[in-house]
Amino acid sequence: MAKKILMVLTSHAELGDTGHKTGFWVEEFAAPYYAFIDAGAEVTLASVKGGQPPIDPNSAAPDAATEATKRFDNDSAAQTLMANTKALSDVNASDFDAVFYPGGHGPLWDLVDNADSIALIEDFINTQKPVAGVCHASAVFLNAKNSDGTALVAGKKVTGFSNSEEAAVQLTDIVPLLVEDELIKKGGDYQKTDDWGVLALEDGLLITGQNPASSELAAKKLLTKLG
Repeated sequence: MAKKILMVLTSHAELGDTGHKTGFWVEEFAAPYYAFIDAGAEVTLASVKGGQPPIDPNSAAPDAATEATKRFDNDSAAQTLMANTKALSDVNASDFDAVFYPGGHGPLWDLVDNADSIALIEDFINTQKPVAGVCHASAVFLNAKNSDGTALVAGKKVTGFSNSEEAAVQLTDIVPLLVEDELIKKGGDYQKTDDWGVLALEDGLLITGQNPASSELAAKKLLTKLG
């Protein structure tokens, strides 16, 4: 049986009140997506509002291109899937074996406190199915709880976009929260490697990646977890 993986994307396009655009980071979708489908998994895409999620324009710039993003740019089938994502409120954890959240700054605004997303993550955890996120999407786990009411990330090895990486892209004062700080506040055992280095951590059912470069490794850890 092919494994069924849900990928949940942001629908938020405004970078605070800067007048600049944000959304999801292409590499953080494309590298995991191709890791999943190349491994024979069935992938379903959802977003907060459904339809086409906004792409962070910086992630579509030539200097951000990777083999995976180039593949996506030339993949009309994947682009059609992306243009027609399901609304988050219409998906159920029972239909999937795992969930993966790509990052980009968008999720900080519309997925951290999203009731549908939190309930979905808790459903996966409570039914012993793995959940994964990369970069800023590690923040989607902040408000999820275990069945005993404790914070999902408490006491777990976690990573996500670091304070020094946020400072490097000069958005520390723009974002609504700093991923590293908030994971620590919730009791997470936050770990990081060098800025833009590769780090993905697995602790029980929770898998997190630090930054765009870590997205493929996070996806592969999820595939291994699924067997």
